[in-house]
Amino acid sequence: MRHINIPIFIPHVGCPFTCIFCNQRQIASQLEPLSPSSIPEMVERYLSTIAPGSEIEIAFFGGSFTMMDVSLQEAYLEAARPYLRQGIVSGLRLSTRPDGIDAATLKRLKKRGVTVIELGVQSFDDQVLAAAGRGTVAAQAVDSSRLVKEYGFKLGIQLMIGLPHDERAKDLYSTLVAIRLKPDMVRIYPTLVIAGTVLADHWQQGCYRELPLHEAITTAAQMLLMFQYGGIPVIRLGLQPSQELQSEQTVLAGPYHPAFGELVQQYIFMLQAKELLHAAQSQPGLHGPINILVNPRDVSRMVGQQRSNLKALKQELGLEPLKVRPSAEVALDEIAMEFPGQIKKLTLKRGEFIRSMIDKGLLPYDAAQL
Repeated sequence: MRHINIPIFIPHVGCPFTCIFCNQRQIASQLEPLSPSSIPEMVERYLSTIAPGSEIEIAFFGGSFTMMDVSLQEAYLEAARPYLRQGIVSGLRLSTRPDGIDAATLKRLKKRGVTVIELGVQSFDDQVLAAAGRGTVAAQAVDSSRLVKEYGFKLGIQLMIGLPHDERAKDLYSTLVAIRLKPDMVRIYPTLVIAGTVLADHWQQGCYRELPLHEAITTAAQMLLMFQYGGIPVIRLGLQPSQELQSEQTVLAGPYHPAFGELVQQYIFMLQAKELLHAAQSQPGLHGPINILVNPRDVSRMVGQQRSNLKALKQELGLEPLKVRPSAEVALDEIAMEFPGQIKKLTLKRGEFIRSMIDKGLLPYDAAQL
């Protein structure tokens, strides 16, 4: 069943802090606060475009929901509640800060039909949080995450890479901490330098260096593999493309790409194929043309943007000819190789590939510690 969120964007309301990467306060100052009475019209507009049989949630995004005035929270939730009572939507989702969570708040939200709470954690490193002006510490995020799960909500954790004082080792550490908390879903966002933010000032003064796109892709790929091995879905890689984000006047610097998540997936497929090709080359008797078999839904990820993966594999391993073929017999995230005219076929499942990376020390993952 396809899952669809009906997004209700609430501008920067309730948050007592201005993180250096955030321009929501500037946006909010230019917009009237969303009226709860406008929610039914927005929901109905989305419902008219959604195919029957979809699992639908109403999602309140954009602000720190639980840090708004309680009466405003209640008004928003009450406006969405009829769709919950009628079974049109399966639940209500909201995003907030770790320090916006306590037992009393969770009890109230539970009664109002909230089913999913996403926490804007960003990092589990206190130095990174302090440099970002986040106003929280990692321990608060850990405690809030556990409390959300304890009260029976689905937990989402949002992480950012490339913040000031961040580095790959800290991102992978944050990934390990998140895995231990067993969230139901994760989002990974690269830090962008947005006009009108404190971070933009730091960047223009030369005090902050943006994360290069390739580095963002490789870091996010490692994080994704770790979450996959932990059985935790990553539901978003990169910011949702929008006309505003694609404007040079909005994003001054940083690893923005409208297909960031796809680039991460393509990079992983290239690494996985490379490992299987090395295995094939080490076996006697396997020679000649090679067909890479992947699930039909994974063909573009294996080929790469502008055939970049095939070009890289051919150049690095000296392979010619090398072709990608769709095969319904191959599972998602799995790669198989066949050698025309020869019986033998090799396969490499995603879990096996990740285990190999862990064994080689390329991923800091110790299942015994989780």
